[in-house]
Amino acid sequence: MDKKKKTPKQIAALVCVGLLVLLYVVTLVVACLNFPGADRLFQACLVATVGLPILLWIYMWLYGKMKDRFKEQESEE
Repeated sequence: MDKKKKTPKQIAALVCVGLLVLLYVVTLVVACLNFPGADRLFQACLVATVGLPILLWIYMWLYGKMKDRFKEQESEE
């Protein structure tokens, strides 16, 4: 069996998937329970559910830009 080395993008995506699953579970639990501040925690979970993939995309985009910049600098030397 051929094992491939995981790239930083794959690792970041797997971490994001794990965090999203955790957020879904927390959101479900908070929605079912009624305690002080539950409404704010529920809102925060929903915002994080949307914001986390966006932040991951920005991270991967910036990583690609920085990687390209370093390759250009190495080729000029």
